[in-house]
Amino acid sequence: MLKTLVNAFRIAEIRKKLLITGLLIVIYRLGCALPIPGVNAAYIQSAVGSYQALGFLNLLSGGSLAQYSIFAMGISPYITGSIIMQLLQIAVPALERMGKEEDGRERLQQITRYVGVGLALVQSVGIILSLGDQAVYNPGFFTYATIGVIATAGSAFLMWLGERITENGIGNGISMIIFTSIVSQLPTTVFQIGGDLALGGTVYQWWMVPVLLILVAVVVTLVVFVNEGERRVPVQYAKRVVGRKMYGGQSTHIPMKANANGVMPLIFAMTITQLPLMLMQILGATPNELTGETGGRFYAFYSLYLGNGTVVYYVVYALLIIAFAYFYTTISFNPIEMSKNLQQYGGFIPGIRPGRSTSDYLHRISSRLTLFGALFLAVIAIVPNLILQLMGINSPFGPTSVLIIVSVALETMEQLENQMLMRHYKGFLN
Repeated sequence: MLKTLVNAFRIAEIRKKLLITGLLIVIYRLGCALPIPGVNAAYIQSAVGSYQALGFLNLLSGGSLAQYSIFAMGISPYITGSIIMQLLQIAVPALERMGKEEDGRERLQQITRYVGVGLALVQSVGIILSLGDQAVYNPGFFTYATIGVIATAGSAFLMWLGERITENGIGNGISMIIFTSIVSQLPTTVFQIGGDLALGGTVYQWWMVPVLLILVAVVVTLVVFVNEGERRVPVQYAKRVVGRKMYGGQSTHIPMKANANGVMPLIFAMTITQLPLMLMQILGATPNELTGETGGRFYAFYSLYLGNGTVVYYVVYALLIIAFAYFYTTISFNPIEMSKNLQQYGGFIPGIRPGRSTSDYLHRISSRLTLFGALFLAVIAIVPNLILQLMGINSPFGPTSVLIIVSVALETMEQLENQMLMRHYKGFLN
């Protein structure tokens, strides 16, 4: 791997992309340490530890929410906006038509940014208001307006930063920001568990350490195995004569990954499942442990029967993962178009007739692979969490975070590998 990185830095274009990616990530982490003026960071940090929804947001923001820095909202408003716009494309025919055109997709992307900015403004002001006057030093309209504007500008800047990484760097920009945020919280989690063990705490026991290490190793191994797995559909090209030259007559295959959607269905499902808690936090319907105020009855009902750790929660979580996996497959994979392209260039799948039979065959394989990938994500996200719940470990950094880290790392490594193979260099896989 080190040899591959050395070879990558020898290529001017890849070296530039790696340096740009690293520079933009450093800028992001520096922004996470710049607090918003007028915020009582110590009070907010204690609140983040009290609320599950805030802990989830803090994880996705790389610890920025606990300090309420300029990147306190992170990239989550943009992710939520993307979910809203993609669901609206199914319900609104005009948006669906817009998504099929190149100019329309650019307009939809712009609308998604505006929706993300609006959600960031509502979310930043709503959270700070729900925490009470103790969350700021000088409560007042000007203070809350300043916090909302700065936090919203920070989220808008992160959207721009992610797009620059995608266009000029290595990997998907949004995924890289989420990856960086989660990795930045790993040392804090390790020190927290290690400190409790060193002090002889009762929360964590020594026997839990090997269990956690084995759990992490199993999750990483399974993620790598499934992400690298693919179904190779054989394709045969017929011979054809063009002028005095003969073309075709070769055999190849269509690589169809076992988990082609990556980790995005999981991230979207996480956001949706945490949305009710976020809304209740913003609307002040949760019990405030810091001030002693009692929340609404709906929160108590939700926590008891629908909250994290309940059977209903895990069922809904799994169904959302499967639904988003199929949704992404319908967007990214078009078997009819692929069948037409094969037929146009004289290709066919052995034993399958060209045309509709080929598209139906590819659709059937894609559906099965999507179901397998979605069930895999659901199992990896839920089963280890159940084990941790039985062990009494409750931390925002869990198996889902490990899954996101490994998946994004593999995706980025694959993109770098492809770029190096194009330049006849040995890559990670050799």
